[in-house]
Amino acid sequence: MAVNEMPEIGKISPEIFNELIFPRLGAKSDKIIVGPQHGVDVGIAEIGGKAVSFTTDPVFIVPEYGWERAAWFAIHIIASDSVTSGLRPKYLSIDLNLPMEMTKAQLETTWDIIHRECEKMGISVITGHTARYENCHYPMVGGATLVGIGELDEYVTPRLCRAGDKIIITKGPAIEATGILATMFPDVIRKELGAAVSKKAEEIFYQMSVVEDAFTAVEVGVRENGVTAMHDATECGVWGGLYELAQAAGLGARIEKEKIVLEDGVADVCRFFNIDPYASISEGTLIIAGKARRAADIVKALEKKGIRSSVVGELTAPEKGMVLVERGKEKTLKHPIVDPFWRAFYDALTKYKS
Repeated sequence: MAVNEMPEIGKISPEIFNELIFPRLGAKSDKIIVGPQHGVDVGIAEIGGKAVSFTTDPVFIVPEYGWERAAWFAIHIIASDSVTSGLRPKYLSIDLNLPMEMTKAQLETTWDIIHRECEKMGISVITGHTARYENCHYPMVGGATLVGIGELDEYVTPRLCRAGDKIIITKGPAIEATGILATMFPDVIRKELGAAVSKKAEEIFYQMSVVEDAFTAVEVGVRENGVTAMHDATECGVWGGLYELAQAAGLGARIEKEKIVLEDGVADVCRFFNIDPYASISEGTLIIAGKARRAADIVKALEKKGIRSSVVGELTAPEKGMVLVERGKEKTLKHPIVDPFWRAFYDALTKYKS
């Protein structure tokens, strides 16, 4: 893709962001601690002596998941970005621009789940807008901003990372890709891959959140005492997330592929749908940078919560670049740019749902 072109689908490239968005950020403020940056999902400002985080996402509702699962995923997408700041999310502002075909019963189910999950996470809905309109369509049915609050020494961000910090990955690649494909095409997967793979893949759906991962990691400690940065591997998956975190930190990275954990069923489902799991969308996978002396403690804390993770490499001096070690051989770790999940997903819809 040429630098001056927009992508077919998905997030804009770093080049387009830097050309069009970054130079035009409204009024300047010396209270902004973490401003807009490609690959960083949270902004942080100092307000009243506190660190206040802001994250904004679409409200992403997919009826085909079933209304309860769709609503659960919608709120956890937003919360998963917010918690990568290391701060607890507190207040939700939500705009629902609902399709005309949405019924009262469907809205009730959706909102009940959002309310329940917010209660669990300690999030209060503080304001919003709710209406039905023509030309509003699933899955993008609005937007939301989630605000977190903490002390000025509690937040984490890639600029706090240093060469030598270890990199930990939770759950492994293609959590979201596998969870969505298993939910959308259960009969196909059961027929082609067997009941055991189908069952395990469907269970992965409720792993598509990094909220518990992040809460657990920062309990070990932050900054010099533990976690320095966190990033959830959404579009372009593990490879994209690793690249973005290192780039945002201004550092290089050295990653050993074979050390990355892999959930049962992921490789089978990705192989069947012909996608690279490591380059595929993976909400639910948390990439954590942290001090080397606390890395084992972070992994142990995650294990106690039933969250699989492993130390997969480390951040390095920027001149060392992005290095991926695979089967003992080094090569350059590149950003995938285009996530293979979307083409595979729409091809499968055409093939199996038509």
